[in-house]
Amino acid sequence: MPVPGYDEDDLDEMLEERLEKRDEQFLTPSQREEYENGGSLLDILSEDDIHRLLNDEA
Repeated sequence: MPVPGYDEDDLDEMLEERLEKRDEQFLTPSQREEYENGGSLLDILSEDDIHRLLNDEA
């Protein structure tokens, strides 16, 4: 049984929630297109971007 918060689907959902809270454009146009076509944020974002989203409470 996966630990909540560490399952890939859970992490992707958490990233999606954090991304929706941001006022600025976080994704580049090509990243946004890939995401809208069903891409996973875990695959689209860099490791640094993922850490920024997960650690940023703003």
